[in-house]
Amino acid sequence: MPLTRISLQALMIICCYAALPACMVGPDFHSPKAPQTKQYTYGPLPKKTTSASTGKSGKTQYFNYGQDIPADWWALYHSKELNQLIEAGLKHSPTLDAAKATLRQAQENLRAQWGTLLLPSANLQLGYQRTRFSAQQFGSPANSLFNLYNAQVSVAYTLDVFGGARRQVEAYRALVDYQGYELLAAQLTLTSNIVTTAINIASLKAQIKAVRYLIHLSNHQLGIMRKQFVLGGLSKVDVLTQETFVEQTKATLPPLEKSLAQSQDALAVLIGCLPSESHLPEINLADLSLPKALPLSIPSNLIKQRPDVQAADALLHQASAQIGVATANLLPSFPINANYGYQSDHINNLFTALNNVWSYGTTPTQILFQGGALLAQRRAAIDAMDAAFAQYRQTVLQAFQNVADSLRAIENDAKALKAQNQAEIAASKNLNLTDQQFKLGAINYILLLNAQQTYQQTVINRIRAEAARYSDTAALFQALGGGWWNCGGRCET
Repeated sequence: MPLTRISLQALMIICCYAALPACMVGPDFHSPKAPQTKQYTYGPLPKKTTSASTGKSGKTQYFNYGQDIPADWWALYHSKELNQLIEAGLKHSPTLDAAKATLRQAQENLRAQWGTLLLPSANLQLGYQRTRFSAQQFGSPANSLFNLYNAQVSVAYTLDVFGGARRQVEAYRALVDYQGYELLAAQLTLTSNIVTTAINIASLKAQIKAVRYLIHLSNHQLGIMRKQFVLGGLSKVDVLTQETFVEQTKATLPPLEKSLAQSQDALAVLIGCLPSESHLPEINLADLSLPKALPLSIPSNLIKQRPDVQAADALLHQASAQIGVATANLLPSFPINANYGYQSDHINNLFTALNNVWSYGTTPTQILFQGGALLAQRRAAIDAMDAAFAQYRQTVLQAFQNVADSLRAIENDAKALKAQNQAEIAASKNLNLTDQQFKLGAINYILLLNAQQTYQQTVINRIRAEAARYSDTAALFQALGGGWWNCGGRCET
């Protein structure tokens, strides 16, 4: 019975659905269970931090256990300028553009593998051939010419009886998931870096301002001392010592200005601008609000929130699927081929029943010997999954370490700021008293110089302690995953 178009379509449908009820060799993937721990740190964590009398930076912070993290966590700093930087970075960062393009590439590779492995392939072949035969070849009295016209459709499909093709598609789908979480990780890293770099810039500006003020005071003091020297009230050694102090204080400015310029350049690149063309908004450390309520996720939810952990989970899934692919390669394959068309030596009667040709069939194949290569490939796939699982465990451990470190940093930052603030207050009082005593001639210049140096260092230390509270708060939000699951569709994955 000739193979009609209807029977050809039926064969294609059979090919598509024959593998659906078939088994799938290899392990079915299940994500590892979350660590069953109830806390992040060794020992209890206080419910709140201490406070310091330094304005916004010295406020008490509260750990709200079990509270969710907002997607735009940086808005908790209540800085319009900071929000503008984040918006620019998310819009113009080449790093994010590269991550998005890589995700799209993985998605297209998945579609390609789906079409190649799970759907039949159909090809249309149109041909014309003109051949001259010799007389001796066919026993004809003279040489002859022969034309052959061909129009044919061929369909090929390999039954996925053991699920090898579906495991391969599963592996590509896992890679799509991996790239999606890599994009989320890139977004989280970018926003965190923008926040911490902006805070560092604000801190450096505050330190430079403090040093310049100290230089102003020191120069004023130097003028007084020079007058006293002229009047015979001071020795030349005292004047030279003050001049040395002034110049040493000035020498601390270039390193600070260098760090400021480099941080500004880094911030410009983070938001996708050339350093020479960036117009960074002014952010003052005193204008930032320290997030008061710190949401602290339940530990068992951390692995679902961290993009890097989810990315490691996707790679583990991909390795699991490859075991199924390697296992299926050990088993028989069932390719099906069908052809339907027409052949004739005249084009005007090509599409007639007498010139109709067709064929279909299957050639099951079982590899008997390849030197143990297939078995070695399956063992290698199992080893790859063991390695992926170990990497996953390491990523989980580092995730919990990041959170624990951030929590302890926030706790100790508050204590450090309080201590630095008290030290600055004491140093300021001591400097004022020492300066008055020196002007009255009650003490020597060495005591005044020591008071000036001590006060200078306490001011710098207090500013750095303030910046540490802001930066380590951002580090906690990053360590907890950044709240991307609450973006309401605004996150690009």
